[in-house]
Amino acid sequence: MTASADRPATLGDLKASGYQSVPVKAELRRNLLRKLKSGEEVFPGILGYEDSVFPQLYNAVLSKHDVLLLGLRGQGKTRMLRMLTALLDDAIPAVAGSEIHDDPLAPLSKYSRDLIAEKGDDTPIVWIGREARYNEKLATPDVTIADLIGEVDLIKHAGGALLSSEDAMHFGLIPRSHRGIFCMNELPDLAPKIQVGLFNVLEERDVQIRGFNVRLPLDLMCVFSANPEDYTNRGRIVTPLKDRIGSVVRTHYPTTRELGMRITEENAWTDRGAAHDDAEIDVAVPRFMKEVVEETSRLARTSPHVNQSSGVSVRMSVSNYENLLSNAERRGVTQGQSHVVARPSDLAHAAAGGRGKVEMSMTEEPGEEDDLLDRMTDEAVKNVFDQYLKPKKFRSVVEYVESGQTIRVGEGVTTKEYLELLDAVPNFKEDVEIIAGELEPDLAGGDYHEQLLACVAEFILEGLHVHNRLNRARTGAVASYGG
Repeated sequence: MTASADRPATLGDLKASGYQSVPVKAELRRNLLRKLKSGEEVFPGILGYEDSVFPQLYNAVLSKHDVLLLGLRGQGKTRMLRMLTALLDDAIPAVAGSEIHDDPLAPLSKYSRDLIAEKGDDTPIVWIGREARYNEKLATPDVTIADLIGEVDLIKHAGGALLSSEDAMHFGLIPRSHRGIFCMNELPDLAPKIQVGLFNVLEERDVQIRGFNVRLPLDLMCVFSANPEDYTNRGRIVTPLKDRIGSVVRTHYPTTRELGMRITEENAWTDRGAAHDDAEIDVAVPRFMKEVVEETSRLARTSPHVNQSSGVSVRMSVSNYENLLSNAERRGVTQGQSHVVARPSDLAHAAAGGRGKVEMSMTEEPGEEDDLLDRMTDEAVKNVFDQYLKPKKFRSVVEYVESGQTIRVGEGVTTKEYLELLDAVPNFKEDVEIIAGELEPDLAGGDYHEQLLACVAEFILEGLHVHNRLNRARTGAVASYGG
């Protein structure tokens, strides 16, 4: 609740100010039109929905609809619903002490009606901020009508309130969202009989508690999120409830790899270094490594071995990217380096970021999920490698290992050893220098130069392996390449 010296503090002051009540959906509509007219961002930080999801959401708000966001996990549904609060006014007046943010000019609850009848224009007013006008509930099978609508409060009854009186009622989340936004997340998980209990809320805007005729013509916007109905076998949205929801808006995955990379960088924790801890390690990630991380998730979204009804969320890319940074950071600490560049071997433990974020479509045996994630990472390296390079360019590397030599890279291998490797393979160092300059000109000079050469060398070796030019034996984050 907010207070301000220049805001009315009593009902009489509010009337004198000329304040007029506005229904919440009209308020949302008015503020959305203002933002659209001024060109202000409505959903800042949400990328990739400008021409698909946003227009549908705008239309729903302008139509004064209740809204269901339907999409797979990790597509920003809850985040967008919470951001709808930005379309509410900064603050609205409410009767002081009201559990349901009663409008002083049109009170609903018996408490507020009695208070106004007693005090008249001296009725105290409080101002409710926009964040306090948003209530959210995660749908679980144990949610009851009492949680959402209300219940008889036995303590109030013991205090003398009659069971047939509103004074004995405890309001649930929906009445407490009066004059605001009520959000139900994962709607299909709500028991069908509870979904039926929402019918009147959506259509007639009233509630009944324990059979008592407590009519509350609520003023609220109801919003919901859900995965597609075939996401799990736990439940579905009952058809009459869907019929009462004005607009159903489908979300989607990032449409391009580039967009997915932008979303990952927006959401991942990348601000490592001396400002937050004692590591003092500066970690750089070449673009082609970011592409490998995102391409792995994109491959998972099309893999026949992954349950596509469950989906592969953006969180997989975010977790893998953060773990890539952390592995490089840890390597820099153990080797005493202040500037490190993330390498393909830093993805050796990527399975930790992917576990639980893909659901297998086949019977899962021990280790099967990890094997699938490793194969998708290799395929991602192949796709990105083919975008920039050709295996036949590195015939000298293949000939080097075919002569009986073994190339060892990964954790524990120092930058000095990488440089010695580059010198040992004919023409390899010159090729790596050129490619590093072409792919990452900003890192090719200065403190990151030698680290970048090691990264590019690993990328080439991995590319040759996935093209079946080199054999690879890997233990943890250490890989040995041979003929």
